[in-house]
Amino acid sequence: MHVAFVVFDDMTALDFVGAFDPLTRLDTMDLAPFPFRWNVCARTAPVTATANLGIAVDEVDESLEKYDLVVVPGGAGTRELRHDESFLNWLGTADADILASVCTGSLLLGAAGFLAGKTATTHPAATEELRTYCDVSEDRVVDEGDVVTARGVTSALDLGLHLVERLTDSETRTAIAEQMDYPTG
Repeated sequence: MHVAFVVFDDMTALDFVGAFDPLTRLDTMDLAPFPFRWNVCARTAPVTATANLGIAVDEVDESLEKYDLVVVPGGAGTRELRHDESFLNWLGTADADILASVCTGSLLLGAAGFLAGKTATTHPAATEELRTYCDVSEDRVVDEGDVVTARGVTSALDLGLHLVERLTDSETRTAIAEQMDYPTG
């Protein structure tokens, strides 16, 4: 399993880290029943998240086609990027088994054409913008098979744990959630 964590300027750091943490624990806790590796990927570098937090990038402007899972955060930067043809073309190179987003990252998936005919979720403040691309749900996590979206910022943890369970099983999700001191009941 090879995962791309997409990052960009003015993203919300918790959107990225909230999904990154439980997923990478598959490796760091030695719970993945398969080789598990990841890269932090950006269209341009350096990347600075909201509140001037610098994010280290592993790959810059490399195709996303080699990844099995691509995770896209949200944040204020999505508002401009959803109209940035260069960024959308880059994101469009993703040919993953699963595309996932947190918060307004779903706007980027929609603008890149990945949400046509699907249902997705986003931060409540971006619901009308998301309707441009798909049907909208108010659920915290919406799993459409090849696309999984999570609602607002804190749902990034829910997304990460949901993906852990999809990739492995409920016991592994519980083990990771307990290690994180995340409520399991």
